[in-house]
Amino acid sequence: MTDLFTLAGKTFNSRLIIGTGKYRGFPEMQAAHKASGAEMVTVAVNRVPLDRKTESFLDYLAPEMQILPNTAGCYDADHAIRTARLAREALETDWIKLEVIGDPVTLLPDNEQTLEAAKVLVKEGFIVLPYFSDDLIMAKKLLDAGCPAVMPLAAPIGSGMGVQNPSNLRIMREQLPEATIIVDAGVGVPSDAAIAMELGADAILMNTAIAESKNAEQMATAMKFAVQAGRLAYLSGRMPKRLYASASSPIEGAIK
Repeated sequence: MTDLFTLAGKTFNSRLIIGTGKYRGFPEMQAAHKASGAEMVTVAVNRVPLDRKTESFLDYLAPEMQILPNTAGCYDADHAIRTARLAREALETDWIKLEVIGDPVTLLPDNEQTLEAAKVLVKEGFIVLPYFSDDLIMAKKLLDAGCPAVMPLAAPIGSGMGVQNPSNLRIMREQLPEATIIVDAGVGVPSDAAIAMELGADAILMNTAIAESKNAEQMATAMKFAVQAGRLAYLSGRMPKRLYASASSPIEGAIK
């Protein structure tokens, strides 16, 4: 496909963003990354060995991949801001996936704390990609704060339940036609990824669906094709839904 994905001035061929957690080993992670075709990878700052003296997942990342540090494990704006600053210093990037969790059981985001942190980090020159509940009003506020994209959840992190509120994502796409929307969290199988893309998402970030599958490399391949298929379907424009049947073959000129 020649439908390129541009974010914060950088262009990618792939609309799939991949993670690094939960794999059974670094070689498995590396193989899945390659099979996915992803060109951006998110890493939890709290898992990064900052002294780089011991082997870690960082040693198995393709050097050409855009690293997207994330603030996973942060429960308030101040902690997320400090973590983002640490990530910029340790990984030498201004990119940050902003996560501020509001509940330790559901891992649902705290939208207000996320917005507060986003405002500070944008002013400090970060490229802030915020993870938040699929709320149109909060999406508008985050974009107004200077975030180049928003990352609404499909379902709770690691749940694999797929898109739970398709209407919310559809409304967000229709009301924010120029915004970059990246669906994050909750994808379980390729059909979930395809649905999210068919609803108009610009990209999808996933980790658990690939890492916890029985064959991560094969699942990564499946997800790559699902994202491509969903995107192509969205661009093509689906047929209208009808209450009654509509003949596939025209009857004009038919033999009587």
